[in-house]
Amino acid sequence: MSLALVAFGATACDDGGGKDTARPSHSPRPAWNTRPQSLASLGDSITRGFDACSVLADCPEVSWATGTQIDSLARRLLPSPETTSWNYARTGARMADLPDQMRAAVTHRPQLVTVLVGANDACRPDVAAMTAVDSFRADFEKSLAVLRRAQPTAQVYVASIPDLKRLWAEGRKNSLGKQVWRLASICPSMLRDADASDPVAEQRRAAVDERVRAYNATLKAVCARDVLCRYDDAVHGYGFTGQELSQWDWFHPSRKGQGELAGLAYRTITADRPLT
Repeated sequence: MSLALVAFGATACDDGGGKDTARPSHSPRPAWNTRPQSLASLGDSITRGFDACSVLADCPEVSWATGTQIDSLARRLLPSPETTSWNYARTGARMADLPDQMRAAVTHRPQLVTVLVGANDACRPDVAAMTAVDSFRADFEKSLAVLRRAQPTAQVYVASIPDLKRLWAEGRKNSLGKQVWRLASICPSMLRDADASDPVAEQRRAAVDERVRAYNATLKAVCARDVLCRYDDAVHGYGFTGQELSQWDWFHPSRKGQGELAGLAYRTITADRPLT
């Protein structure tokens, strides 16, 4: 079933008695609300503020999406962020975990759902273990279908996956960060042997980079089929520097980096028209 049709409300629905309750085909296009009053955030360690406050620990208080100690998206958008925002992201989550996160989120009937997930699908022990693009797409489509069945008018903000190769290039400048990468086995498909420049290492990093770009293309294409979904490629394009990266692992966003992500999301969500 086309998600665009679901969002338009133009597909036939069974009200339990077999009656067709579909809207007329000339129903107006749903308008994007630039000031939603509630939000639920889904995703992985980035949205949990991992390594932003202390080593190898979540710090949701500084999450770009729902944090209370930074100028997060929730604080910028919502009148009462403490009671009208919910963070269902989980460190280590992959796209396969998104449908369950979405099921939990819709119980609150949020007006906006944010999604930032996919880095862990590429950050695997080796290149062969990366999530297949078809599986990635199927789980993302399933997640949106869960939302649409529960809330046909909810809006969705989908952030692109950060540029993992750029994070490697920036983080490898820090010797402590490289030690944490090795000891904590952070994104080994990209970060293993961080200083290696042989053809095998370069091909491995290129393969991870290519898969991230394929994931982002999938997110953009699926989101484009839903009239109440906005995809943001600015996250992948953002040039994280040492100041925006965790002082403990030089890979996850720091408190400052989380603030930058909040700004990107706010720009896209409050725009009168889609920016990408």
